[in-house]
Amino acid sequence: MLKVGVLISGRGSNLKALIDAAAQPGFPAEIACVISNKASAEGLKYAEEAQVPAHVINHKAFAEREDFDRAINAVLQAHGVQLICLAGFMRLHTPWFVNEWHDRLVNIHPTLLPAFPGLHVHEAVIKSGTRFSGATVFFVRNGTDDGPIINQAVLPVLADDTPDTLAARILRLEHQIYPQAVRLIAEGRVNIHEDKCFIADHVASDAFIVNPPLS
Repeated sequence: MLKVGVLISGRGSNLKALIDAAAQPGFPAEIACVISNKASAEGLKYAEEAQVPAHVINHKAFAEREDFDRAINAVLQAHGVQLICLAGFMRLHTPWFVNEWHDRLVNIHPTLLPAFPGLHVHEAVIKSGTRFSGATVFFVRNGTDDGPIINQAVLPVLADDTPDTLAARILRLEHQIYPQAVRLIAEGRVNIHEDKCFIADHVASDAFIVNPPLS
């Protein structure tokens, strides 16, 4: 069983999706611990309900970002964590931490990377007029929302979408593809070559969707 540590700052809906997946028979990973930088993070209740060890490490207690990262690292190591999942963790990690967890640190982003990295992405997607958006799980590198892509899900941007409605629909995709990415990693099916992910025993579909639909 792959031991996973999940880092959160807020509501923790992706944490819950991971906890629920790990509770299913045959899932090849377990949530070993949860860490939040905020004691008020709503997601901590999901850890408590699932009896997953949870820790609060307040970033404001550290003068240097790397000291904060090293404190997180110590807790992860104590729980034997092998893979970190960032799930709404609203702190940027230092290069030391990213390098320490190279190819063992993943994140999820609510667009089809490499398009629309950073913040306020749904507003940017709607303003751009693009016809599709989605969600991406990727291995973290030192750039902003940059790294080898593990999996993605796509949906059409609707004519009446607002940032809130688009965010809500994409969040449902996130809850599906984050556990899938963890499963693929735990099963040893994700191989990285020249900073690209290749999935073993994967057969791609040539199905497509069009927006607006073909008449």
